[in-house]
Order: sequence, then C-alpha cells, then structure tokens
Amino acid sequence: MSDFLRRFAHAFATLDKHNLDRLDSLYSADIIFVDPLHEIHGLPAMRHYFAELYSNVSQLRFDFHGFDPVADGEGYLRWKMSFCHPRLANGKVIQVEGCSHLMWHDKVYRHRDYFDAGAMLYEQLPVIGRMIRWLKRRVG
Repeated sequence: MSDFLRRFAHAFATLDKHNLDRLDSLYSADIIFVDPLHEIHGLPAMRHYFAELYSNVSQLRFDFHGFDPVADGEGYLRWKMSFCHPRLANGKVIQVEGCSHLMWHDKVYRHRDYFDAGAMLYEQLPVIGRMIRWLKRRVG
C-alpha cells in the first residue's frame, strides 16, 4: 500500500506547468478533489485547476515526508508545500504543511487536502494578515 503512496507522491512532486498531461496517469476520470478552498469534480476540471494554479505562482514545490496507509486503497500523505505568488507575502516563499487523504483503485479517485488556509492565503495579505496574526497571539 505505501508503495502506491510513494509512487504517487514522487510523480505528483514532479508536476509543473509543462507536464500537466501526467495528471491522467495519477487520477481517474471521475476524480473528486477537495481542499479548504475548492471542490473539483472530474479530470477536465482538475486539469483546468492545475493549469490555473501553475500560471499564478512563480514557484511551487511539494516535499513529502509521510506515507501512511490505512486500508487497502486508502492512505495519507504528509507534506510541506513551498510556493511564491507575486501578490502574497511580497512574492517571498510561503511554506504550508498539510496532508492529503487519498483513495484509489488503479488511480486516485478521491483526493482531499487538509491545510491551514489562513497560513497559506489570509495571513499573507497586508492588512488582514496583521489582524489574523494579532488574533492568533491573543488566543494562543
């Protein structure tokens, strides 16, 4: 089981804007992809999502550090995402940790990402980011 997770993670980590045709080898035609900001149904929508994602960032990298099978055809990947977006954090590298819950047969048919959307997006905005960081310090 963890062999599938390792192969998937390696192939996923090599994706970029020039090889998105490789999504077909990773995901089934009826893929359901969910993260804190999106819900995507079907491989054409998934390709469109990734094309948009890569067109908006100057750098995107996933470092996988956990491969946790839980059942036959189901498991979790733990990762750190590093990316640069020209309108976030003055274009500096942003790092966010998260995990992906995957379900598969031959290919992944369900992919759900868990991460802190505030750390990824909202905290990187000038005014809102200061307010969120202040609030986190007060609550913590």
